Amino acid sequence: MSPFSEFLAAEGVREEVIMDARVGVMALHGGLEFGTSRLAKSIAQQSAASLYAVVQASDFAWHLPSTQYDPTVSPNLGRFLRHVRTVFSIHGYHRPELGDVVLLGGNNRSLAHTLHGALSSQGIPAISDLGRIPKALRGQHSRNPVNGPVEAGVQLELPRSMRQPVPLSGIVAAVTGVLVGMV
Repeated sequence: MSPFSEFLAAEGVREEVIMDARVGVMALHGGLEFGTSRLAKSIAQQSAASLYAVVQASDFAWHLPSTQYDPTVSPNLGRFLRHVRTVFSIHGYHRPELGDVVLLGGNNRSLAHTLHGALSSQGIPAISDLGRIPKALRGQHSRNPVNGPVEAGVQLELPRSMRQPVPLSGIVAAVTGVLVGMV
């Protein structure tokens, strides 16, 4: 049994899937990374995007690296990644030395730069230059689901302060604005 299949079989862990537009939003660590699944759901609803979220009970606290989320193990994840052509994957990080900034990784660099501009227009600081993002937060690995769709995607790493209600509205507006133009 793989770590991902064990994780999905654990009590209190559930997948949420909505198949809609060919652009998607993911939250792989919902419940563990505060606010990420709520943010992904809000963006998907406001933009008619597809959604894939894995949500665990808040007291469970099992962090499975994104590279272990295997679409051959989860029919839901596999179907989602085949359905969407690009994706925005919402994550959280805790690195006080980085300050309050959104890190934009993933292999769709053009989309990351577009999103950088949209976040900036909302007054939200972001970094899309991979050289300035810690390697562990870049979302560049080929097994990371953010890079599974045909056009890959953008991994948004958010500090906890930006997963609160007030900055959340600006992030929702920026990502939704980019998504609506793509849908």
